This record gives sequence, C-alpha cells and structure tokens, in this order.
Amino acid sequence: MHRRTLLGAAAALPLFRILPGRAQGAISDGVVKIGVLNDMTGVFADQQGMGEAVAARLAAEEFGNKVLGAPIEIVPGDLLNRADIGMGIARRWFDQEKVDSITGLGNSAVALAVQTLSREKQKIVIPMSAGTTDLTGKECGPWTAHWVYDNYSAAKGPVTALVRGGKTKWFFVVSDYAFGHSLEANATAILKGLGGEVLGSVRAPLGETDYSSYLVRAAASGAQAVGICAGGADMINIAKQMGEFGLIRRGIVPAALNCSITNIRSIGLETGQGMVYAESYYWDQSDATRAFAERFRKLHGKPPTAFQAGSYGAVLHYLKAVEAAGTDATAPVMAKMRETPINDFMTVNGVLRPDGRVVRDVYLMRVKAPKQSKGEWDLLEVTETIAGRDAFRPMDQGGCPLVKA
Repeated sequence: MHRRTLLGAAAALPLFRILPGRAQGAISDGVVKIGVLNDMTGVFADQQGMGEAVAARLAAEEFGNKVLGAPIEIVPGDLLNRADIGMGIARRWFDQEKVDSITGLGNSAVALAVQTLSREKQKIVIPMSAGTTDLTGKECGPWTAHWVYDNYSAAKGPVTALVRGGKTKWFFVVSDYAFGHSLEANATAILKGLGGEVLGSVRAPLGETDYSSYLVRAAASGAQAVGICAGGADMINIAKQMGEFGLIRRGIVPAALNCSITNIRSIGLETGQGMVYAESYYWDQSDATRAFAERFRKLHGKPPTAFQAGSYGAVLHYLKAVEAAGTDATAPVMAKMRETPINDFMTVNGVLRPDGRVVRDVYLMRVKAPKQSKGEWDLLEVTETIAGRDAFRPMDQGGCPLVKA
C-alpha cells in the first residue's frame, strides 16, 4: 500500500536526469543526486510530504537543473515515521543509488539514525522538519545542517509570550517519541527559567486520535496552558479536542509548541484564534515570500509551509556550495556551506554553526480571528521578530563534541 502510494507520488515529479551535456569530472557518478526523505503519507504529510520535493525541484530549476555541467536529480522517499524504514532507505540511497545528500528527515528518531549513518558514510544531511535538539547537541555530526527550526526555537517564542501574559502554570501533552520528549524538555527548561511551573504531563502514542483522557487530566491539574508537544495531525487533534471539551472556553490556552499554517487551516480560526507559535516563514510576509508562495502554489495547490519553503532554501544553498567548491565531494561542499551566508526570501544572513545549527530570525505568529481573515490562507499575523541569536540555544549549552571549549 505504502509502496504504491509513494510510487504514484514520485511519478508526479518530473525527473531531473538530463542527458545532453557532459558533467565535469569533479562530479561523482556524473550527477548531483539529492534525496528528500520525509513523511509522505502519515501524520506530517501535509506540512512536509511531496511539498518538500516540489520546493527542492524549484531550487534545482534556479540552476537550470544542472550544476558544474552535471544534471541534478531529486529523489523522494517515504520514511513512514519508522526509524528502521528511514534508515533502510537512506542506506540504500548512499550505498546503491549514489545519493549525494539527504534533506527532509521529518521525524526526529529517523533524523538521529540517519545522522549517525552520515558520519559513517561521510555524506551531508539536512534535517528540515525534525525538531530534536540532540541533532546539534550530544549527537551532533560534522556533515549536518539542521535547517528550519528545532525544539528550542519552537518552544521559546510561545512559552515566553504566554508567561509574559500571565500563563505561568502548565500541563504538557507529549508525543511519546524522540521529538515529543525533546520538545517537552526544552519547553520545561525555558518555562522554569521564566519562573513558570509544570503541574504535570502525559505521553500519548504517535498517531493517537482520542485525547479525552489526557485532556481531563490537564483540566483537573489547574493549568492555565496546555503545552502541545506534538506535530501534524496529532497537534491538530489535541487543539480541536481542547475546544470540543470546553478547555478553551474555561480560559486554558492551547500552547502550540510545534505548528504549521496547514495545522491552523485544519483547526480553523474559530478554535485557533489568538493562538501563538513560532515560525521561520509565512507566505504573506513580503513581496519575496508571496512571489515564492505563488510559484509553489501553482505546482502544489496551496502556499508552502516553513518546512517546504526551507527545502527550497536548503537545496539552493547546497547547490551554490557545490558550484563554489567545484565538486560534490562532501568536505569541500560542507566547508562552503559553512563559510557562505544564507540568503533567500526566507533568511537574511543566516549562518551554519559548527554544531550544525542554522541560525536565522524566527517570527512569533498569532492566529487571526475569523473576522480579520480576508481569504482561505490569510490566517496569521507576525507579532514579533526574534533575532536568531536569541531564538536558538546557545552553542556552548548543547554539549556538541565538535564545539571547542
């Protein structure tokens, strides 16, 4: 079933193997091949999915689908939110299909496993939508660029804003795997650092649909905010059920610690209005963000999420590094990725730190009330810009062994 679904999705992407022209000898195997490995069919598919592959295709088109005379090929893969599946695909891509770099990695457990493989194979990996801060902490790798966000940046903005607004007593509902655990740990540390209090937490399986028992416990705890340490469909279900079970009417705020515009579209403005969360990109911020959103919409049918917009930026930066290095060899390409500022419609003078963290400004978003919205995707407003140096965990606090004391 999953195999047929993936093959059908992959067929929707034009292949980028261009036969005319010769690749220079510095390009291994005569092609620059980039794998997009994420959740194509599961709970995160709407915010990751084929949209990340579409954005990667747009980045390749910026180069005329060639770099250093060699064709660029984009290969999509479905990790099925299982570490063994994701690891198997990544190993096959590196060993048999000569993939040069893997982006996406939209599941924290898979991202950690593939990052370990990247050290073994000396291949570049660019986690787009995995949140765990371990990727740039104790498990950091020399060939990693953790691109869009992490669980520190996702938590800091909304936790700070809500505590500032008097919501100091929290209860956490946590997806029970690496991503959820990391998000809870980061949010808890930030909350306690601001003088807040954790009244309790519960862990729910990935893909859970009935959160009633968890939310009853949250309501009984006396919490003023429920920290939702979940993403995709899980996050949507928790927020919706908070509304259905009357928690929001009682003044208990859903704290969206990992959210996307597609999530808000599913939750609806009636339930979601006033919710705040941190985001690295919103389609209606500027002429440049709107222009990319329109290019993307023509291919994908809706504006891009931050992960999908980030896929464009990551692939573009990687290809620029290949061009500047004069080769697709891992070490010189990664050196160019580190020394070159990241600039596109989403990022201004971003940097890739030695621990693998990409640092850029992050925006605190507020969900609009229904009467404020002027269209289907007019859902958010930017309330604050958080400078990259403040949005992400300081490098000396992560425990990355690659960082010199």
